[in-house]
Amino acid sequence: MANKVYYLSTCSTCQRIMGDLPLEGFVKQDIKTEPITEAQLQEMKTLAGSYEALFSRVAMKYKAWGLKEKNLSETDYKNYILEEYTFLKRPVFIVDNQIFIGNSKKNVAALTEQILK
Repeated sequence: MANKVYYLSTCSTCQRIMGDLPLEGFVKQDIKTEPITEAQLQEMKTLAGSYEALFSRVAMKYKAWGLKEKNLSETDYKNYILEEYTFLKRPVFIVDNQIFIGNSKKNVAALTEQILK
């Protein structure tokens, strides 16, 4: 499986993280212009362990859609991510069959270490 990154081209955090890494040979998918497929999301879920791990609670629509008040199931997380790209916690890197989700310092450090090894 090819190394891949799912990102948002309009997100300055995604751009900064990607700019700091050598991404030659990576498949880059801007999820705004090329929406993720159910198969791609399933692959991410398999690596991450759950759809909830991929779901962003800081997305503006999380509050706007009243999801904070709901008790969401795995199916809900999956469907919301497929329906609205901003619900995917970004960026998502798949490197050597390992998944790195989001932009926390710890996650970016682990990702950097994996890419540079």
